[in-house]
Amino acid sequence: MITQTAEMKGQPVKLAPRARRIIAFLIDHFVITSLLVALTFLGIGPDFLNERPDISTLLSLVLVPGFILYFLKDSIKGRSLGKWSMGLMIRKNHDTTEVPSLGSLFVRNLFLIIWPIEALVLLASQGKRRIGDRVTNSVVLIDPEKPAQWKRMLPLIGACFAFCFFILMFVGVAIKSSDAYKTAIDGIEQDKELQKETGGIIGYGWMPSGNISIKNGYGEGQLQIHVKGKERDVNVQVYLTKDANHGWEVEEIEN
Repeated sequence: MITQTAEMKGQPVKLAPRARRIIAFLIDHFVITSLLVALTFLGIGPDFLNERPDISTLLSLVLVPGFILYFLKDSIKGRSLGKWSMGLMIRKNHDTTEVPSLGSLFVRNLFLIIWPIEALVLLASQGKRRIGDRVTNSVVLIDPEKPAQWKRMLPLIGACFAFCFFILMFVGVAIKSSDAYKTAIDGIEQDKELQKETGGIIGYGWMPSGNISIKNGYGEGQLQIHVKGKERDVNVQVYLTKDANHGWEVEEIEN
């Protein structure tokens, strides 16, 4: 059984600190969840604000592979993205030069289903091992050959920015594709006061914001739209409603 320090290819290896393991787990959870959310949004498509799609089939198509990916997240040389970012690796408990088998890594992560218990066991264990570690006879170590910290952090930062950018773009495209937005634009262009204030409308901002909700055919919307004019630009808020028998209608325009 490994102690706090052992040898691996002539280099000392140490048990991974609990805090680093928890941070690595949170990184993995964020990255995989973000990927599944992005795939779900892509499957739904930007037109989902006009019609409420049945996403039960879509969720099954996304979640089943998602869970498999989650349980196999450490399959690349005993490292997940979170562990790689934290400079950690999984090895066999009695031979720190060997990576556990793919099946062992899968079984080890199955115990994350009971993650609150696993966290308590990890915090209480003197050997810094959770239940999944003990069942598969594995151990998490500090990687003595880990790259420089900035090299490990850069992909993670890039993934965060990419996900945030994707969400902003998807929401913007979805709003612009909605019937509520099109009705709001018609209302803005028919507003004589806005035409006078802007000196004539020539376009709109590329990223509208707001919220649109529809339930049982009835809907409410509040959109913030940047209106570009020949003389000046203005930001307006458009309030809309929808009933089951008619389309969207503009209730009020404020700027």
